[in-house]
Amino acid sequence: MDTLLDALQEGRLFELPENDKGHALQFLAHIIEAFPEMPAGTDIVDHVLKREETTITALGNGWACPHARITFDEDLMSVVGWSPAGIEYGAPDGRPVSIIVMYLVPANQRNHFLREVSILAKALETYPDQEKFRTAKDLNEVRNSLLDLIGTTKENVGPDARARMIRLQAKPTVSSAATFPTQDLSHLIMEPLTLVAGAGPRAIVLTQNAELAEHLNAAAGMMEKIEGDGIFQSGGWRVLRRHAISYQGGVVTYDCLAIKAAFPLVAAGN
Repeated sequence: MDTLLDALQEGRLFELPENDKGHALQFLAHIIEAFPEMPAGTDIVDHVLKREETTITALGNGWACPHARITFDEDLMSVVGWSPAGIEYGAPDGRPVSIIVMYLVPANQRNHFLREVSILAKALETYPDQEKFRTAKDLNEVRNSLLDLIGTTKENVGPDARARMIRLQAKPTVSSAATFPTQDLSHLIMEPLTLVAGAGPRAIVLTQNAELAEHLNAAAGMMEKIEGDGIFQSGGWRVLRRHAISYQGGVVTYDCLAIKAAFPLVAAGN
């Protein structure tokens, strides 16, 4: 379960924006697409959704492990999503899913992926505190429970991993409502963002990132994309819609997450 531990160490644990399966999968897939290691134009969303149409990726016990297989060589990577309310996922045991671990599976890492998911499935059968993931109040509790799960899977946790876990215990959890340090998110810049529509001729952009605010205020067609597709891309920024709240007078606020690579992406092989 080293890839799951890597995801926690690098801040790739997120509270899922909605308890809708499709939206949750798209949200995590868009985050993977923004990794600096990904060649421009790689459609992780399509890979994940098409696979889910043919194979339900729930493991049972409130967990699911969707994945996207890619043809180029890279490290096995994952992002983790937590749903406080639980997601109706079509799991064999009928339980709502609280934890989604989405894997990026390069061609050279398929055996590694199968081994990791096999170990995780066995660990979930014997882990005594599954209820913690369903009753957790915030990402800190989820993160600590995940570390405990990894720690109890003794056959996969050696001295080096235990040392990493000790260091992790002292690190603050990355929250979707906080400012994201780029070194903790695989060289991604991630900014919380609120868009207010209907209060004037143009949407109001609320963010502490001056560059992002300037760019979005000048961008054309942003709100049409956010309202219709839930995603807007421009100038290297990828804006993901998370929640929408309607108010009197036709005003709608959109809680969003803006993602950008800290350095330019290059095509594979360059």
